[in-house]
Amino acid sequence: MTNWFTRDAIRLLIPALSLTLLLLVIFYLQPRAMSYNGLNLLFNLAVPIALATIAQMLIMTVNDLDLSMGAFVSFVACVVATFLNTNPFLGVAILAAAILAYAALGVLIYVRNLPSIVVTLGMSFVWGGLAVLILPAPGGQSPVWLRALMVSKPPLVPLAIIASILVAVCAHFLIMRSSLGVVLRGVGGNFRSVERAGWSIVRARAIIYALAAFFAILAGSALVGLTTSADANIALRYTLLSIAGVILGGGEFVGGRVSPIGAVIGALTLTLAGSFLSFLRISPDWQIGAQGMILIIVLALRLLFNRLERRGKSA
Repeated sequence: MTNWFTRDAIRLLIPALSLTLLLLVIFYLQPRAMSYNGLNLLFNLAVPIALATIAQMLIMTVNDLDLSMGAFVSFVACVVATFLNTNPFLGVAILAAAILAYAALGVLIYVRNLPSIVVTLGMSFVWGGLAVLILPAPGGQSPVWLRALMVSKPPLVPLAIIASILVAVCAHFLIMRSSLGVVLRGVGGNFRSVERAGWSIVRARAIIYALAAFFAILAGSALVGLTTSADANIALRYTLLSIAGVILGGGEFVGGRVSPIGAVIGALTLTLAGSFLSFLRISPDWQIGAQGMILIIVLALRLLFNRLERRGKSA
């Protein structure tokens, strides 16, 4: 095996190949999709899914899993479509309080040694209940500035693709290149070395949960900007989609091994699969099945490359 086939390279190569292959199939079956409007339709919901995937990736960086992601994004959407639109100061205050609540949740899980799956599953009911209290029935309205931003049409490349690239680059520099990112990944990889370096694990976990909440708030805001309204169940699927996007992009459940760029590519791949089937007027049940099949195929390929890498090292 050559140096190109390192684990990090494979972590990014496989999701990129899967996205490229899916695009080629779509362009072959539907040549009209190979246009500005066609790409805009295919990647219409990519930005909120990509942001939610980055939020889930941050939680997984410290070996946790957030089963409340979809409910939280739905809660944010309800706040944005109501309070942020009619009373911006109150809306910002509510969202800031939500970030603090997320940070406290990360600390509680660590201090009390609680399983993150159980705690976040319980929080999903809390966020869902709050969303229903804020918006009992579908409604609300996107702030004018947010709607204008999300439907803007830059030249040459649709906004969804540009925004996804910006999200990937910003997350990459934050998690993979900054000193803070090294510490946060160290919490998931070897927290004892982080402690010996003088960092507080409690503080690090509070920061990473707060960052996750911030990206989830961006996801909920982007979703409202695209849909113009909200309801309490608008983003429930984002929980599984965000986890699948992280894994599809090369992330792992343990060890702090994540890839922000890969996670965004994974989110784009899942978005593309669902959008294309919707474009063909195929039942949403098949959309979920197609997304699951893509995930299974990519995981199988990753396992194959990992075995080839181990054989190359032992040879």
